[in-house]
Amino acid sequence: MKVTHKGVTLIMQVTMVKNRMSTKIQKFKQGVAAEPADFRSRCAIARSLDLIGDKWTLLIVRDLMWHGKETFQALQNSAEHIPSNILSSRLKRLIEFGIVEKTPYQDRPIRYRYAITATGRSLEPILLSLMQWGHGNLGGGYFDPATGQTTP
Repeated sequence: MKVTHKGVTLIMQVTMVKNRMSTKIQKFKQGVAAEPADFRSRCAIARSLDLIGDKWTLLIVRDLMWHGKETFQALQNSAEHIPSNILSSRLKRLIEFGIVEKTPYQDRPIRYRYAITATGRSLEPILLSLMQWGHGNLGGGYFDPATGQTTP
């Protein structure tokens, strides 16, 4: 349902979640990004962490961006072995926020190819900084996206 008042459009989406009604309301104003009601704070850092701050999401972005993984199975077979239910929920959230897009590549059963969007690519400096910090302080490997090579 859409309602517009003073240039602000409210969109109410009602969905069934495990036999419960869930309502999500989003505000859209021309030229202003959506403000989903499920953020815990107006703080940009808190909102960013709400979206990408768990231990799996940036690894999914990493694999899509740098390691050429495009399918659910390929993402699940990463070294970290993300559980399928978590991978599914994180992909849905990344798609919802425009960081990842999916396109079908098979009809029966339907299977999707996942790709990073321009918004998702804007996370690359964060990934690079986090990788440099982990390499320098925790002894993790260093991957060079330009060459595709990993340094111990």
